[in-house]
Amino acid sequence: MAKERVLITGGAVGIGAACAERCKADGYEVVVIDRMGDGLIADLSDPQATTHALERALAGGPITRLINNVGLVVPADAASQTLDELDRAWSLNVRTSLQCMQALLPGMKAAGFGRIVNMSSRAALGKELRTAYSATKAALLGMTRVWALELGEFGVTANAIGPGPIRTELFDRANPPGAPRTQAIIDSVPVKRVGTPDDVAHAASYLLDARSGFVTGQVLYVCGGMTVGVAGV
Repeated sequence: MAKERVLITGGAVGIGAACAERCKADGYEVVVIDRMGDGLIADLSDPQATTHALERALAGGPITRLINNVGLVVPADAASQTLDELDRAWSLNVRTSLQCMQALLPGMKAAGFGRIVNMSSRAALGKELRTAYSATKAALLGMTRVWALELGEFGVTANAIGPGPIRTELFDRANPPGAPRTQAIIDSVPVKRVGTPDDVAHAASYLLDARSGFVTGQVLYVCGGMTVGVAGV
């Protein structure tokens, strides 16, 4: 019997790689699209390259699970954030997610089943130096809710994950272990640690599961409790 297939964008490193490993452990056939790694190589910031990569991914058969993980952070204060940076972030963080969903949707509808997980961020609630990033991650939440309403009748769920501080290579470069600023971040987390990519992958695994069909349109914050008192009920 053929394995069920899952597509993960930006699955070569960090959270995406952890999701890929967890999906393999869960028994799925994993298809990764990224600029590097062992999967399908493509620059997802380019719509045409994205189309070609999706065609190659679907050549192996329908894909009924999707993790829209690829993303771009362009830190800048509000007065300095450029329109080019906003366009780049929008293209990779939002357009790619819509494009991937639309490509996979016919197969999901034909199967009467689908699971979509959009990787948002706690920054969608607001974060300094993140005008473009916060805006695009908040846009993902809006799209998630629309997809949940429109696709539920076809057996397709759409949910989002909002990671808080997650210890990736990028995080460690910006926040060196042992530095006072890094310790301040840890101290601000109720569980008194930063998260790991595996923490996020575990949440994604739950939302991808066939048994999670009554959960849709939701945002699961994987943040050690940092959103308590911040996110709306």
